[in-house]
Amino acid sequence: MASASCSTATEAGRMWREIPYMPLFATLFVQALATMSAYSIPAAAPAIAADVGVDGARVGLFISIVYGVGIFSAVLSPSFVHRFGAVRVSQVILVCTIIMLLTAALGGTAGAIALGGVLLGFAYGATAPSSSHLLISRTPVRLRNLVFSIRQIGVPLGGVMGGLLVPPLVLGFDWQTALLVQLGPAILLLVLLQAMRTEYDADRDVARALTRGNALAPLRLLVELPEVRTLCIAMFCYAGAQLCFIAFMAVHLTSMAEMSLIRAGQALAMFQVAGVISRPIWGWMADNVISARLLLALHGIVMAGTALAAGQFGADWSYALILLVCAVAGATASGFTGIAFAEYARIGGPGRTAESSGLAAAMMFLGVMSMPAIFSVMIASGQSYGVAYGAVAIVTGLSGLMLLRRGG
Repeated sequence: MASASCSTATEAGRMWREIPYMPLFATLFVQALATMSAYSIPAAAPAIAADVGVDGARVGLFISIVYGVGIFSAVLSPSFVHRFGAVRVSQVILVCTIIMLLTAALGGTAGAIALGGVLLGFAYGATAPSSSHLLISRTPVRLRNLVFSIRQIGVPLGGVMGGLLVPPLVLGFDWQTALLVQLGPAILLLVLLQAMRTEYDADRDVARALTRGNALAPLRLLVELPEVRTLCIAMFCYAGAQLCFIAFMAVHLTSMAEMSLIRAGQALAMFQVAGVISRPIWGWMADNVISARLLLALHGIVMAGTALAAGQFGADWSYALILLVCAVAGATASGFTGIAFAEYARIGGPGRTAESSGLAAAMMFLGVMSMPAIFSVMIASGQSYGVAYGAVAIVTGLSGLMLLRRGG
């Protein structure tokens, strides 16, 4: 018994020693700072709208611009990763983040803010290809899902930082200051990455041509690998479902479940927190218990169940039960991304990790832009939340079954 416990402890200690901490945390914080800058505009939307003289909802279109342009940068960036190195591309992401913050804050107009969104989008899609390329060769195969899942914490971390830090700065100073204070961490990380570049960009291929054929390599994976096509359909639906929950949960709970705004906000926070906490758990399970593909399939099926349950939220539901549904929904609809990127990396292979990750990001961004818009149209046309969430349940459930049928 004691020997078994000692062996388990030794194995756990070796696992933690083998994690590539330097590139992992570098890529995590690049993602977090880029995401924080993107979500700072919606967080400061009321103040920006009043100052610039536009409707607050239009300010919210900033995220759509970032993700829309990000689709193209996700597909096109892998060639740059191979040519210039993942660290250099990560630095470009930070430079674009800095330029976006300066453009929006100093320009101070709706046009300047929109331009900032385009500039950030040019780099935002490159976060997954660059980080995956940097991590794949430095991560033991048996830790791949765990490491990729920890890296993906950067997305909700950036969103949380934007939501928590920006409003107080806006109230204490102004929205421009709330953007400009983010320059410090971004510049500091930019400098730190330069110190890493000699070692971590040693694999760059300076002879690689930036031709159309190389630039569109991620899309060729759709033709060459049937396994990728199935995964892309599922990731489109899963990512879209995630944003449907985030975008409509609070308004649904306040309007249909007669819940206070504070409690609805707590339910949404439960969704987000569950997504953060579950990511490394799913990563560990995919490395040690069941395959990532089977786990992703089960995510879709459970996600469908939570969507059906969310569609039935009403005043007769207990607060505890609503929180439970939100937690399970967050753990699946928000917690899947790390093992998804790891699965794309496995399918693409070491030489095409950047391409497969770029394709994954593009499909997720497309789902983020498309499904919430369809959900909104359904509600605006008079359909109930039950019907709209039912549609989410159908596409996520079928995606899970499709992954299950293709093998775990």
